[in-house]
Amino acid sequence: MDIPAKPLSQLALTARGGRDPLIRGIALDSRDVREGYLFAALPGSRVHGGSYIQYALRMGAAAILTDPAGVRIAQSELAASEAALVVTGHPREALAFTAALWFGRQPPVIAAVTGTNGKTSVTSFLRQIWTRFGREAINIGTTGVEGAWSAPLAHTTPDPITLHRVLAEAAGAGVTRAAMEASSHGLLQHRLDGVQLRAAGFTNLSQDHLDYHPNLDAYFAAKARLFGELLPEDGTAVINLMDRYGREMRAVAAARGVNVITVGREEGDLALLGQRFDASGQDLRFSWGDKAVQVRLSLIGGFQAENVLLAAGLAIACGEEPEPVFAALAELVTVHGRMELAAVRDNGGTVFVDYAHTPAAVATALATLRPHVMGRLIAIIGAGGDRDAGKRPLMGRAAAENADLVIVTDDNPRSEDPALIRRAIMEGAPDASEVGDRAEAILRGVDALGPGDALLIAGKGHERGQIVGDTVLPFDDAEQASIAVAALDGRPT
Repeated sequence: MDIPAKPLSQLALTARGGRDPLIRGIALDSRDVREGYLFAALPGSRVHGGSYIQYALRMGAAAILTDPAGVRIAQSELAASEAALVVTGHPREALAFTAALWFGRQPPVIAAVTGTNGKTSVTSFLRQIWTRFGREAINIGTTGVEGAWSAPLAHTTPDPITLHRVLAEAAGAGVTRAAMEASSHGLLQHRLDGVQLRAAGFTNLSQDHLDYHPNLDAYFAAKARLFGELLPEDGTAVINLMDRYGREMRAVAAARGVNVITVGREEGDLALLGQRFDASGQDLRFSWGDKAVQVRLSLIGGFQAENVLLAAGLAIACGEEPEPVFAALAELVTVHGRMELAAVRDNGGTVFVDYAHTPAAVATALATLRPHVMGRLIAIIGAGGDRDAGKRPLMGRAAAENADLVIVTDDNPRSEDPALIRRAIMEGAPDASEVGDRAEAILRGVDALGPGDALLIAGKGHERGQIVGDTVLPFDDAEQASIAVAALDGRPT
């Protein structure tokens, strides 16, 4: 984007000594710094950005934004420089608002969704509803930017410079609606600060990311920032009361005085009254006010009812009329890698791919797939390396308790020994089969399918690579499932 230079003071920053240089760009990575840029030297989990201030200055940085620790690290370089220095105890928050002011534009209607599971589905469903009404809409998150305008992303909730650039470019391309995922990392690191929200949604909360958050309470508190700090008082919170943390999150939102729409089972503003499952989808009956509504969904998994109703609530919160929103639900299609039907064997056995990578997600995916299946339910699970190790035996137990046959395989082992990861999972599933090679595990799972059986390949969902060490190897669960079915049933590939 071609953005005119702006004085530092127009970015709501005050430098020591009153310096007010013209800023020609902003950067988080010293390698991206050009003449006249503002460089943000933030504290990191391994290295403080202050260590890179010297390089940013060599590249011609006109201003440095950092905290007192960053100043101490680069004290001599800063003393010898004419660059403006902005020091704050909250540099991440300052950068987010600076990025919002620098890029300047956002779609007029933005909704954010947080929770352990379901964020991608809810944001995709919301974007699909908007699109049906002729809105120029996108969803932003794990699968990148999708919809009326598209772009790849490296993180579920990108850094504030990337996020505000994306929002500005989308608005410039005519996008008027954006649904975005809000990860706990992104919320805690102030990546969403400065985003002008109309509504915010909460899906659920269960154990995940405890390699980053010290405990579940801290994890909840990070999610709660969306409702306790970021959602404006004239915004609307849409809260899933079917999750046990829903009432706590509703209390956080209500304490701010924001409007709240609740989604519940036989309670709430959007109340799920009944579900009926079959092999190709489900029928939902729910109420809005004093009106009962029944819709047919071509979506597999009982949990999708929560996602769909949350998306409907967010659409209403953002100004759409309820009746057309409810009519649009029948047209929703699943997200790639989210309870996606990947292949069907000649004998009728089905293969599904899902992103479930937490104990609760594995249990929920299997339990809600069960009513759609007449025969056995087979599960393939793994766990990522360099991530929350405590959830591994719990994932094994969740699979063992909800599937008839479990195969433990590798997910993204990263720098860890994959055999040790599999061993930890099998502490919770001692009767499971262990097949380290993921392609072979999928082949064996598909081979085990009989008439009426279903196989769930959990963990990687939409991902198209497997991370082993520092290498990303091409791998797609849905593609591998199709290859396995073709090989076993004698079909051409």
